[in-house]
Amino acid sequence: MASFEQAVDLFIEKVKLQAGTTGNTAISYSVDLAQFASYIEKLGIGEFHDVTQKVIKSYIREMSSWYAKSSISRKLSALRSFFTFAAEMKLINSNPMKAIKGVTSPRPLPKAVSHETVNKMLELAKKSKTPERDTLIFELLYGAGLRISELVALKWEDVDIESRWLVVSGKGDKQRRVPFGRFAAEALENVYKKYGRNTAVHGESTASADTGGERLPSNERPFVLPDESGGRAINVRTVHRIVTGIAKKSGAFSVTPHVLRHSCATHMLEGGASLKFIQEFLGHENLSTTQIYLTISASRMKESYAKAHPRACFEEEPD
Repeated sequence: MASFEQAVDLFIEKVKLQAGTTGNTAISYSVDLAQFASYIEKLGIGEFHDVTQKVIKSYIREMSSWYAKSSISRKLSALRSFFTFAAEMKLINSNPMKAIKGVTSPRPLPKAVSHETVNKMLELAKKSKTPERDTLIFELLYGAGLRISELVALKWEDVDIESRWLVVSGKGDKQRRVPFGRFAAEALENVYKKYGRNTAVHGESTASADTGGERLPSNERPFVLPDESGGRAINVRTVHRIVTGIAKKSGAFSVTPHVLRHSCATHMLEGGASLKFIQEFLGHENLSTTQIYLTISASRMKESYAKAHPRACFEEEPD
């Protein structure tokens, strides 16, 4: 049976002869496989058939300390191609890479839009065919940082306009209280007048035990953003279409409801809010999620460094 090195040589020759591959592909595979050969040699593995799934998983863990996920994925791709070749050539009895899952690269974070762009979208929302509804959508996605699923599920019984609190059911049906500002309060009042109060069953209000304020009366349209029938919540796809449509009119072609939520959190971070506050505000279970989710602008990072580090000492540049 061929040794590991002999099998690699045969594989590289095949790669060089394959149509559509370049010399760089063969070089890249050679480097990655040589690195793996050094690793199994360090473990004292001399026989090709002693390379098991356990060995490869151990190799992945070691690479995780040194390489980005994209680099690890490339190296695993080289191993997968090599071991598939070795199995087809009957150089090994079983393919140890067969059940090894790839390392998924993290999704790129959305880019926060500027304050100016948000204001432009809000102005366009106010001029739409349904200004009350569309303005509220932007005010709650950006102004309160809601997920789109949380927005469509929001009911009037969860709204306390006087004290400016929302009770939101997030992921895993976990509830949290979310504050909102004056503009969102105005948008909520306008929507209630337009879509809620006309069909209200004027009963007794239920006091908010958490905030001490008064809840809005219950009505036949329980959802803050109802569909055309009035009895069900607006469709998620409809909200997505409204947001992307208004965003495109403003010149922002990559803005989605999630981008508005991300922009809300990013702007609060830039304004001085703590990560702990933003974690609770967004409804993240772990602080690590918030740290990954948020990006800090270069200006904010430099400002924080200048304030925090004793040897920063930024001086004004001469004219």
